[in-house]
Formats: sequence, structure tokens, C-alpha cells
Amino acid sequence: MIDPVTSRYTEALYRLAKTRSALDAVRADVRRLAVEFTEGGGLTFVFDERLPLETRRARLLAGLGSAHALTRDFVELVLDKRRVEVLRHLGAAFHRRDLDERGAAEGTVESARPLDATELGLLANALGPSLGKQLTLSNRVVAELLGGVRVIVESKMLDASLAGRLEALRKNLLAAPLPRLES
Repeated sequence: MIDPVTSRYTEALYRLAKTRSALDAVRADVRRLAVEFTEGGGLTFVFDERLPLETRRARLLAGLGSAHALTRDFVELVLDKRRVEVLRHLGAAFHRRDLDERGAAEGTVESARPLDATELGLLANALGPSLGKQLTLSNRVVAELLGGVRVIVESKMLDASLAGRLEALRKNLLAAPLPRLES
């Protein structure tokens, strides 16, 4: 999940980059930073609250290298506003914004067995129009499902799995009124 603050900052950066015809350069910078901000990346120190903010700022700006001026200004703004956590999920938020711009979405299909590209394509084509998006689906095997699929796109889930159907049946049976016995 991407928090609302990160979404707002990302939206501002995206719109500004698009307006100034720098979207491709900023997108490339954000992708590189997303990798650098993950565990094992070279810029994770920016989240270390034990370091003074100015030390983190100096090291981070040096680590930006030849990043576009908008990217550099954005990073400085985030640091000035003490919203360093925005940087942690910037890559994912920017990617999601990119997908929204194209009217696309990515999702996951959970299934009891691996699905091939053709099956994923058929599911994407069937579900895309109802969501109003062009879907790209990946597959994750979840053996507990027994059969059927569970599709997760953005914050929506369609449960057409055997386990989901059995759970729905159980709930319906528990909610059904019992007949009165007359003596």
C-alpha cells in the first residue's frame, strides 16, 4: 500500500515532469532511486534517523549524480519538509501513476497450479473491461486454494477459488435460519 502523502508528492512530481517534457528522464531517475533505496542499495542511509538530516542530505545529493534537475529539486523538497519516508515508496507510487496514465493496471492471479501466459492473457482480457483498465497479470501458486483462482488488482479481489466458494457456502449455511420444531 502506498500512503496518501507519498501519492500526493508523486502526483506533483509526475505532473511537473510531464509539463516540462522531462517525464522520461525523471522516470529513469525514480527507477534508479527505487533500487538504491531498497535493502542492499547504496542510499538506504537516508532513512537512518541516527544520522543528522544535513549529513543525510549531503550524502544523498552526492549520490544522485547526474539526476535531472526536477528529481534533485524533488528530493531536496522532501528533505526540507522532513518527509523522508516518501522516498521509500516513490518508485512504486511513480510506477502506479504511470500505469494510471496509460489506463492500465497490474495484478496477481493466485492459483493452485501454475498458469501459462495464454491463461493469464485470457483472464486479463475477461476482467480488464469490467475494471476499465488494460490488465497485466502475473501468477502466484497458492496450494491451499485447491482449485480455481483469486485475482487481486489494485485494492480489489475477485475470489473464484474453491476455498473461497466453500467459505461462502459455510457462511450462508451458518446464516440460514433454522426451522422451528413444533412439539
